[in-house]
Amino acid sequence: MRKMKAWFVLCAALLVVFAAKPLFAASDMTGKWTTTMKAPDGSDFSLTFDFKQDGAKLTGTVTGPQGDPLAIDNGKIDGDKFSFTVSFNGTTITHDGTISGDEIKMSTKSDNGGMPPMDMTLKRSTDAPK
Repeated sequence: MRKMKAWFVLCAALLVVFAAKPLFAASDMTGKWTTTMKAPDGSDFSLTFDFKQDGAKLTGTVTGPQGDPLAIDNGKIDGDKFSFTVSFNGTTITHDGTISGDEIKMSTKSDNGGMPPMDMTLKRSTDAPK
């Protein structure tokens, strides 16, 4: 009887832990996110990030003024922190950031110093599902 009671308590505790897990999970990054940046000539351009989160894996694309989407590689999510790379024209740009609700704070740096490091704030697109 004592073993059965202990087994019941363990099962109940596991049920509570797994049922509460979504309450403590970070925001889901899936969806479209946008930001506006300044070009070297002072003009504005927009970037659109289309993320797909699957557990700790992050995939998707980035679309900028060039028009063609660039694939996100090596995407990882750990709580509210994430990282990924985007490669084009022989340059790999590393992105690191944090998500908080409908806002992302992100820093970038290139592998060869061809682009200066940048900080950006992305907002979840209001026309995309949350």
